[in-house]
Amino acid sequence: MPGEQEERRVGPQLRLYAKVPLDRIGVLIGENGRVKTEIMKRTRTKITIDSSTGMVVIEPESPSVPPFMVMKAQEVVRAIAYGFSPDKALKLLDEDQVLVVVDLKQHVGDSPNHLQRIKGRIIGEKGKARKTLEEMTGTYIVIYGNYVAIIGDYETANIAKQAIEMLIQGRQHSTVYRFVERAMFDIRRSRMTQLWRRPY
Repeated sequence: MPGEQEERRVGPQLRLYAKVPLDRIGVLIGENGRVKTEIMKRTRTKITIDSSTGMVVIEPESPSVPPFMVMKAQEVVRAIAYGFSPDKALKLLDEDQVLVVVDLKQHVGDSPNHLQRIKGRIIGEKGKARKTLEEMTGTYIVIYGNYVAIIGDYETANIAKQAIEMLIQGRQHSTVYRFVERAMFDIRRSRMTQLWRRPY
């Protein structure tokens, strides 16, 4: 499974693992190692990639690096594994951004025809459904293999996830868009209310 993760502590030091499909290793490394270097620099981690197995090891570059930085680096690696471009994956370094993954096989089983049909529903004609959901929720969505991955803030990413699950269940696109519209309206209203209530 792409982006598969594992965690081990080596003495006091945190060491995290991720499994990256072989066809995504080149994207993770980048031209002349640019992508890998940028992730390491921005998260203060050391990333080791085994190009033959796709296994990635992520460790802090020094004992002073907080564990959440190592976890953020792992999230970026997983996002690239699930098909995001490095630029979009690096948005996970923003404080409020999360990666949410939907495993289509858990919903529809192993039948290739069934999976293909469901992916077609999520992508839509010429990518229209996926693009509409991205625009309505302000998230990024990719379909890679049997997974749908979403990057956004916690609330919007989960609305996108619910919308995708509704499409998997066979709901009409128009019904799903109406649900998203209402949910996004509620989020915006609640955020505005919080702003008004915030003491100065």
